[in-house]
Order: sequence, then structure tokens, then C-alpha cells
Amino acid sequence: MTWKTGLFTEIRGKTVVLVLSLIVSAWLTQPAAALTDDLKDCMMQSMESTDFDSMTIAELRLKCNEDIKSGVFFQEEPKEAQPEVVKERMRMDKEHVLQPFTLMVHKPSYILLGAYNSNSYDSSLYQDQFDDPEFQLDDIEAQFQLSIKFPLLVNLFRDKMDVYAAYTNHSFWQVYNANSSPFRETNHEPEIWGQFHPGWELFGFKNTWNSFGAVHQSNGRSGTLSRSWNRLYAWLTVERGNFAMSFKPWYRIPDDKGGDNPDITDYLGHFELSATYKWHEHVFSAMSRNNLESGFEKGAVELSWSFPLWDYPYLKGYVQYFYGYGESLIDYNHRVNRIGIGFSLSDWL
Repeated sequence: MTWKTGLFTEIRGKTVVLVLSLIVSAWLTQPAAALTDDLKDCMMQSMESTDFDSMTIAELRLKCNEDIKSGVFFQEEPKEAQPEVVKERMRMDKEHVLQPFTLMVHKPSYILLGAYNSNSYDSSLYQDQFDDPEFQLDDIEAQFQLSIKFPLLVNLFRDKMDVYAAYTNHSFWQVYNANSSPFRETNHEPEIWGQFHPGWELFGFKNTWNSFGAVHQSNGRSGTLSRSWNRLYAWLTVERGNFAMSFKPWYRIPDDKGGDNPDITDYLGHFELSATYKWHEHVFSAMSRNNLESGFEKGAVELSWSFPLWDYPYLKGYVQYFYGYGESLIDYNHRVNRIGIGFSLSDWL
């Protein structure tokens, strides 16, 4: 017994002695040659992972024999659960939220170098505003959107709520127009909201993110081109693996002056539905607004796809298609059928 204990104490640092001992022990106790390799592997792994100061070689061999026969030694490591894309986005936000002077991604930021509208844009509004009957808009233009957010209050109520503010700029640039390449329209959208992380689960979907906030949207113009409205909204998001869906209802705050677009909810409705799917580095998104409310007469659909450009990590290719009303505030009551291609700086996921 003293010899076995001494051998076991010294064997940890002597790999050659251990391997020879295992082969001899396995050969004496096992009839199948194939099992010898399994036994040898099991004992070597067990020596590395467990404290066997009180066990003999024979006891260790017996334990491995039992594990091999029961199949325990051959069980695969459990596969890592598929990451939840919205939760991963929130984790990335958390990494930056407490750093000073932090600006983070809000909505997608992109540039469409060429965006073609087969329904043409309404030039009459600009002709009246500038008293220029010859003024014409091109069907092809460039568009870009920049959207940033920044934290105001974080980790409230035991990390159940954060307060954010954001600004989104969406510009429509007639860069190929001979009339001095004017900006046809620019929409400004500041907002503030409280963000909650309930974690509820239903039918395999997890309610990772809910928001309640207020948003102002206007184009900063005057006269016949002026457009604006104010809303209160909720934003409910669920996810399952690489797939996320959201429901965003809103209430338009009444304008005592009547506003420049009193019938805007007839075209933009009172809610929108969206879905996003991430496949490797590709992100596919879809948005539907006011289709059900208007009986598919005054709604809108937007489809987008961002895709990697070789191994470059800071820029992605981007394709976006829009059909319906409300592409911009100036076109809230004008049907647009537009497709554009360009680059994506950031996406939903």
C-alpha cells in the first residue's frame, strides 16, 4: 500500500511512467484493444481535472471502466446557446453607456448613393414656395440617415430602467439635380424615452426591451413646405435567437394651431410593426405601417438588407426599398416607390 501511494504521488509529473502504467493496467483488465485507448484517455483526463491523492491506480481504473461502460466519458460538451440578438445589442450599449462623452447608435445610420423613385416627387410644392414654375425635382437622389442616442439616467430601480435621449436626421439630397443640388427635404427627430428590461417569456419569445417616450418630428421649413407633429409612443420588442420583432403604437399630441399636416395620421396611422433577422453578418429588416388601418390603401412597407463588404468591419453594403406613404414628412400624403443602394454605418442589430 505504501508503494502504491508513493507511485501515485510521483506519477503526476512523470507522463511516460503514467502512460506505461495505464497501458499495462488496461491490458490486464480489458479484453478489447479499442477500449485500452479510451481507458488511457479517461485516466489521463481524470488525473488532470480531479484530486486523486486518496485514490490508488486500481481505484482510478475502476472508476474509468464504469464511466466508459455507462457512456459518461463519451458525452459531448453541451452546445452553447444561440445568442439573443437584442440582448447582445443591449450588452454592447452597457459597455459604453458609463463612459464620458458617449454617443451610441439609435436607429440605423446609412447613406444611399442612388435612390430611384419610379413615382416621381411632387415639384409643385417647391414651385409655389420659390415662385419658380420651371423648378423640377429629379427621380434619382441621394439619401442619408444619421441616428445617435446618449444616456441621461442609467441603472435605475436595480438596473430595470434607463433614460435616453436621441436625435435622428434623415436627409433627401438632390445631388444630381442641375439646380444647385438642393436638399429636397430634411427631417429632424429628437426624442426622449424610458427603457425597461422585463425579461418576460411567451411561446419561446423573450420580451427583452420595452420603451415609453415622446418624439417631435419636423422638417424645419416654413410656408407651404412646413411639416411637423408630436407623439407619445410605446415600443415593445421581443426576440428569439437571431430574430426580433417589435410593435410601436403612438398617440399624436393635438396641435392647437391645426398644424401643417392635420391629416397625417390618415397616412401614417397609429402604429408600425417591424421584424429583423440576423444571419451571420447579414441583417434583414422589414417594416409595415398603416396597412391594416387603411385597408392597404394608404400604408407603407420598407425592406432593407445590410451585408458585409469583404473583411472590412466598419462599413457594410446596404439596399433599401420603400413603397407607400410617409417616406418623408413632405411626402406624407404622396405615394413613393423607391429603391436605393449604398452603405450602412450601423443597423438595428
